[in-house]
Amino acid sequence: MSAMPFGTPPATSPADSGQPAAPLADEDMEHVRRFIAERDMFAKHLGIEIAEAARGYARAVMPLDAHHRNGVGMAHGGAIFAVADLAFAVACNTRGKVSVNLNTAISFLAPGRRGPLTAEAREISAASRVATYEIRVTDGEGTLIAICQATAYSKNQPVPGLAAEGVAESAASAANAPGSASLAAAGSASAPASPLGARSAD
Repeated sequence: MSAMPFGTPPATSPADSGQPAAPLADEDMEHVRRFIAERDMFAKHLGIEIAEAARGYARAVMPLDAHHRNGVGMAHGGAIFAVADLAFAVACNTRGKVSVNLNTAISFLAPGRRGPLTAEAREISAASRVATYEIRVTDGEGTLIAICQATAYSKNQPVPGLAAEGVAESAASAANAPGSASLAAAGSASAPASPLGARSAD
């Protein structure tokens, strides 16, 4: 898989079934962005805004005010994680199915001193049910302050209100057809305990 400049939304998502992911219309991307933005009360509390959403990609921006800082005046690790988590939530739900967080690993690379903080999430691999994302967080000076790798699990239900619900259902049927490498078919899927996508699943 050839490298793509970070911040470039992928045109399509790779699929383990060998079939291209069903594309969603621009209005569906906007629906996912708006749906999560309106329902995530914690993100609202922190002042996080979803600046952009595309297939497998999202960008979120958070101010760096006094209540976002730790005891020594730098960006709080929890605040950094929160903006990264929201970008991830939007990016993985643009697949058209309600998606939840299975695992996230984060490395803090530099102190965030000046806002706003910007998180960009980009899909780097995808199967019928599981997808992996890389999220980079930069501060107001453009310094890379954190990098995450997160794994999302797509549940068998479309994002509520999605215009392309029928498209998503068709894609799910194709992915779960005999011969497809479905995680559920492999018997290794379990209900995720940490519902990042619960923002969209309620």
